[in-house]
Amino acid sequence: MQVQVNSNHIEGSARLQEWVGSTVVDALHRFEDQLTRVEIHVSDENAQKGGAADKRCQIEARLQGLQSMSVSHKAESLELAVEGAAEKMVHALDHQTGKMNPAVESMGRVTAPVDEAPPEMVDAMLEEDFLENQEARGKE
Repeated sequence: MQVQVNSNHIEGSARLQEWVGSTVVDALHRFEDQLTRVEIHVSDENAQKGGAADKRCQIEARLQGLQSMSVSHKAESLELAVEGAAEKMVHALDHQTGKMNPAVESMGRVTAPVDEAPPEMVDAMLEEDFLENQEARGKE
């Protein structure tokens, strides 16, 4: 995974780039095998003037085989902006990878291969699951 850190109106020292990059990479570690590129932009919206929520962090990430996605977060400090954007990206990646996974089977279905169990056993398991679900719902 390639990681690139850019800064605008903030002194872009090597220490800052290392801190921002490691903070975001640590937050996205679960997706490390799926990500090809992460680009991080940190900026001070008001340059040298002060102001509430004037620090901004934008993270652009690209999952293998998909278009890149981008999130941003503004806060009163650079640390909060980076952490907020990283958290938003984790949620976005969770959402995107969740869409790619097959749907979860609903309760009451036998997940064991049917051809491995005799039909009587499969029927008994289905009946048992059905009765447990009915009992849990308060029906008999």
